[in-house]
Amino acid sequence: MTTFDAIKNIAASGLSAQRLRVQLAASNIANAETTRTPEGGPYRRKDPVFQAMLLEETKDGTPVTGVGIAGIQTSQEPFISKYDPSHPDADANGMVQYPNVNPVEEMVNLTEASQSFQANIAVVRAVRTMELSAQDLLRVQ
Repeated sequence: MTTFDAIKNIAASGLSAQRLRVQLAASNIANAETTRTPEGGPYRRKDPVFQAMLLEETKDGTPVTGVGIAGIQTSQEPFISKYDPSHPDADANGMVQYPNVNPVEEMVNLTEASQSFQANIAVVRAVRTMELSAQDLLRVQ
């Protein structure tokens, strides 16, 4: 594996990780009012869990690590209770349990993931430009 390939693979692993983060934040926002799920009860917020992951080794044996997805964590924070006796999921006291999703926090997660995604794309583009420049230098000689 060349240095350029290693850098691209690291950036690609970051792109995959941030894509999952965006998907989960979008799912959290979409289900912010879901009071009944197939599992029973309100929707629970989900977050990705990342870990360092060995991608490959360079020609000299140096390990190349990127971002791996260890799993998806379901939040155990308490649900939000609201008084709404007319809601079909209201209990005997008229309280309804809503998901533990904070739309503002999810928008911050979307913004951070989007910026990280863009940064990784910039790395891939920079490496491609360096590769093309190196090829041009080799042609000139």
